Amino acid sequence: MKRVLFIILILSLCVGLAACSNQSQAGTQTAEHTFTNSMPLDYAKEFTVDFYTDGTALITIHGENLFLLVPEGVSVSDEVKGDAVILQQPLTNIYQASSAMVDPFIQIDAFDRIRMTSTTAANWALPEVLAALEDGSLLYVGKYSAPDFEMVLSEGCNFVMENTMIYHSPEIKEKLEQLGLPVMVEYSSYEPHPLGRLEWIKLCGLLVGKYEDALSFFDRQLAIAGDLQEASTDKTVAYFHISTVGSAVVRKPGDYVSKMIELAGGKYVFDHIDGQDDNALSTMNMQMESFYAGAKDADILIYNSTIVEGMDTIEELLATSGLLADFKAVQSGDVWCTEHDLFQRSSAIAGMIKDFNAVITGTAESDRLTFLHKLH
Repeated sequence: MKRVLFIILILSLCVGLAACSNQSQAGTQTAEHTFTNSMPLDYAKEFTVDFYTDGTALITIHGENLFLLVPEGVSVSDEVKGDAVILQQPLTNIYQASSAMVDPFIQIDAFDRIRMTSTTAANWALPEVLAALEDGSLLYVGKYSAPDFEMVLSEGCNFVMENTMIYHSPEIKEKLEQLGLPVMVEYSSYEPHPLGRLEWIKLCGLLVGKYEDALSFFDRQLAIAGDLQEASTDKTVAYFHISTVGSAVVRKPGDYVSKMIELAGGKYVFDHIDGQDDNALSTMNMQMESFYAGAKDADILIYNSTIVEGMDTIEELLATSGLLADFKAVQSGDVWCTEHDLFQRSSAIAGMIKDFNAVITGTAESDRLTFLHKLH
């Protein structure tokens, strides 16, 4: 009898252990990976995001570069990973080599996720960034083409974001990847519509768990831009700066700045020139004679100070080229200059369009707007 009871006891323990084992295995199984929906995008063309039932998100950049964003505490099988680079959340101590992608993180209260930059303090205009560089919460780790790899690793980086300039130094991207760091190259500058650039804030928000904040921010900016969609005037605008060698540097036709001018109700004077060449730059150089012929009768001149030193007076403008004295806009006094942080404040594109609209329609209430100021 005792032997029978002993056998029953052993069998019961075995059954119990098997049940516990099955429960444990069930708890560590990867959740079902089934497509649910895609991120709604109104303007952006250079990225897409597909969401899955296990909480992961497949990000496609420029139609070919795949990243699988995996929530904290979630694991995925090799089959699910496929050819995608894994981005395991939380993404912290980010090495942000794309200066245009810093402002979106600021706007969704996620700037603290960025630990490193490849832009020196002398080349930053954003006060938040300058303050962070001053107090040490943000570190300069060297130029994008020659970063301090040891510093990047020692700071616990687990995500790198570059812009397309990195393809001029592909060995740097390869080295970062060899060190085990996922590298995403953002293509926001390739967006054909200005608001497509702005929409990259949705991707930034998704990466750091601030997706809803990013959606709210984008919708607010869209409302600002929407108020100007019907704006249309016959005012012509030349947007330019004079290089150190004396040539005029203008935006290519179809560039997002020329499109912002159009959305603001103006007509970009160089929308007819041949801007097709072998480089991917959004600007092109013109000899002053050609610039004179194309922009002399423009109603409005906007001087781009984001590349060169800004100015406050017509006299300073004429010091760059005496030919400008004959320009219609100079003689009428309708000459404006951009603020230095215009393009680093990438999330404020709707505000930029609004300022352009105020200048083009003559409704500016003062000579200093958020992103433009008038030359006297």
